Parts: sequence; structure tokens; C-alpha cells
Amino acid sequence: MSSSWVSVIPFLVVIPIAIKTKQVLPGLIAGLLTGSYLLKPTFVGGLEKMVQFLVKGLIDPKNIKILVFLYAFSGLISMIKLSGGIRGFVEEASSRIQTKKGALFLTYASTIGTFAAPSFRFVTIAPIMRALLKKVKMSTQELGFVIETTATPIIVLIPIATAFVGYMTSIVDISLKNENLSGDPYSLFLQSIPYNFFSFVMIIVGVYLSFFHHSKSTEESDPDNVGEKEDDDWHNCDPAVGKELPNKPWNLIIPLILVVSLTLLLTWWDGYKKSGGFLKAFISADVMDAMLIALLFTSIFTFLFLRIQRMKTGDLLNGFIFGGNELMSVIVLLAVVWGLSSVTEELGFSAFVSKYAGWIPASVIVPLLFLFGCAVSYFIGSAWGTWGILMPLGVSMAGVAGVSLPLVIGAVFASGTFGAFASPLSDDTNTIARILNLSVIKYARYKLKPALIAAGITAVLYGVTVFFF
Repeated sequence: MSSSWVSVIPFLVVIPIAIKTKQVLPGLIAGLLTGSYLLKPTFVGGLEKMVQFLVKGLIDPKNIKILVFLYAFSGLISMIKLSGGIRGFVEEASSRIQTKKGALFLTYASTIGTFAAPSFRFVTIAPIMRALLKKVKMSTQELGFVIETTATPIIVLIPIATAFVGYMTSIVDISLKNENLSGDPYSLFLQSIPYNFFSFVMIIVGVYLSFFHHSKSTEESDPDNVGEKEDDDWHNCDPAVGKELPNKPWNLIIPLILVVSLTLLLTWWDGYKKSGGFLKAFISADVMDAMLIALLFTSIFTFLFLRIQRMKTGDLLNGFIFGGNELMSVIVLLAVVWGLSSVTEELGFSAFVSKYAGWIPASVIVPLLFLFGCAVSYFIGSAWGTWGILMPLGVSMAGVAGVSLPLVIGAVFASGTFGAFASPLSDDTNTIARILNLSVIKYARYKLKPALIAAGITAVLYGVTVFFF
């Protein structure tokens, strides 16, 4: 279909519905269905088109690898939880850490081993900090803020062995295909990392609060949200650290070391076979393949390792499947995002942007795209949903205005990171609030001011940076 304003309609449907329902999936499904009926406006034709677009995304080999990776990743984490790995790690760490500096240092240092996903960071670090709350002498809200700055803002900057990498790369890949642009999506993702300014600003704020800011006592600064009372037991803050689980920290440490080491080794080896040279190898490698193989090997190893410890086969398999099924909502989200991208491509969205968006000054495109993405991500509470909605638009506008593609990609990723960090609807906010026994609304309100300041600084940085490209 040639360029037409009709190609914008799916986006005009997605965003209001997502904001109204405070859920990204209903909006995406409505947008996909609307676009499908625009292409084939018959009673059954629109549904047939929608199914075709969904199947098209699901049968793509790259997308299948991403889905398998996410399912297996969540299944592995579930087996580690079931075996007492996380509980054992928390018990061991909380018994050894005696000072505020030690506790905060552990928070940052543990990122090396628990950067795979924000939820994984939270269930390994937040219970430790809750157990040590009196020693740390920070308000519970400040503590949650510091922990969150070591989660999504850092994880989106790590280009390997995370639950985010495959999805972020696939969104870039889809957007490039929509624009008929050549380029390696993973290389563009790597190049965009320095331009995720919001993440860097939030990490700096977290470090400041951790080591240079002197807080009042918990009772004084946070009277309504005291997370650690005398009779409060941190074992109750999350099922992953429950007392009924065994206390075996090595069941966490060994699989993590194995999956990270194997990922790095297999990535290097795959790239070395293609290009030679140490640094070139990591750029030339098929990272998704390496991550998936490393994860599957680690999952099999962990299963056998836990069987040696006399854990029942049925319990391990059920735990793996239960963990994988927890990611089904994400898998559905991905399928719909891929389908919506195909719909807008067929409707001629890229051609429409190229034809009618040329009047927008290049100097304001990136800051405005970032600020708009921040608003969307805040109201829907989903980084992944925001990326899926805005990345095709960002890449299209970058081509029209002649703006650096890595800069625009970095801005879109930064806007989603804002919502994951600041929104009261985000999984990050709700998980931390639950573990630290905080009011979600009060905690989100506490975070909003520094997050808005960081967003303002980020917008200014984009406004300045665009002149250098």
C-alpha cells in the first residue's frame, strides 16, 4: 500500500487504549486488529489477516530463538529458586555483611552475576538489603531506589546474556526491515548503548545516594513505610527465599558462572571462526545463537546437578515448565508486537513518515521522541511495550531527518527505561515495593521527582548531541 494517513491509525489506536487500560497488550491487540481490517475490510478477512501476521512473526527463525531463550531462561531461574539457590545466597550474604558500605558494595558487585533480568536482581538482592536494613541506615524508599538503579538502567546497557538482548535486537531488526535498510541489528544495538543517557544519569544518582548522601534514620525519613519491623521476617518477602526451601547457595552460583562463561566463550568462538581477531570476534558473532546454546547447556547441566542432590525429576520438570509459563504473557506480547510491525509496514507507514514528516527539524526529533516515549512508558508501565510501539517510528523519522540511527535507537531504549523505573504500573516498582514492604503509590511518588530530573537532563543531552551527527 502506498503512503497514506491510514497507516497511522493502528498507532492512534494502540497508545490511547494502552494508557486507558494501563496495560500494553490490549492496545497492541486492538492496533493489530484495526490494521488487519484496514487491509482486508471483510467480516472474516480482518481476522484472517491478523492470524497471518501473527504466524509470520512466530515462524521467523530469529524470533523462534528469542522465544525459546526467554522460556528456557525463566525455566532455569525457576529450578534455581526451587533448589534453594537464591535463599541460600541471601542467607549467606546477610550473615556475612555487617556494614552499610559492605551491603551497598554487594548490591553493585552482585550485578556481575545477576544481571540477566530485573526480577532476578530483585529476588537476590532486595531480601538481603531488607535483612540488613538497620545496618544500612537508609530509608526503605531510598534503599529501593538504589536497588532499582542497579537493575533495568544497568541491564539495558549489557549487550550479552540478558533477557533483554534478544528482544531489543529483534525490535531493531524489524524496524530496519520496515525501512528496507541494511545493517546488523546487534551492531546497531551495541552502537546505541552509549546514547541511552537516561540509564547513565540514573546510575550516577544511585551511586550518589549509596555512598555520598547521608540519610536520616528510617523511622524519621520514612514513617509510613518502615520495611523492617522487629517482628518482620524477610523470608516472607518472596517465595524464592521462603523458609521451606533448602539453603544451598551453590545452586545459584554454579549455574550463573556457567551460563555467563559459556555465553562469552561461545560468542567469541562463533565470531572468531567468521572474522578472526579477539575484538572482531565479539562483533561478528551470532550472539543470539551463542546465548541460546549456553542457556540450554546450563539448563541441562543444572537439571543433572540437582538430580545428583536427589531432587525429584518431576519436581524439577514441573518447576522448569512453571517458570517458563510465567513468561507466556511476554511471549504473547512479542508475537503481537511483531504482527503490528508487519501490519504498519504493509499499510505504508514508513512511506507516510518519509513523505509528511520532513518538516520536523532534525534538532528536535530525538529529544521529542524521547520525551514522548517517557510519557507513553510511564502510563503503560512497560519498557518492552514502549520499545515495540516507538522503535519503528523512531527509525523511520531518523531516515527522514538524516539523524544518527544509533542515537535514535538509544533514545527509544532510554524512554522505555524511564517507564520501567518510574511508573507505578511497572513490574520493577511493584516487585521492589512488595519485597521491601512499601506502599506502591508512595514509593512511585518518591521516585518520580529524581526520575523526572534525570529525564530532563537526558532530553537536554539529546538536544545537544544531535548537533554532532
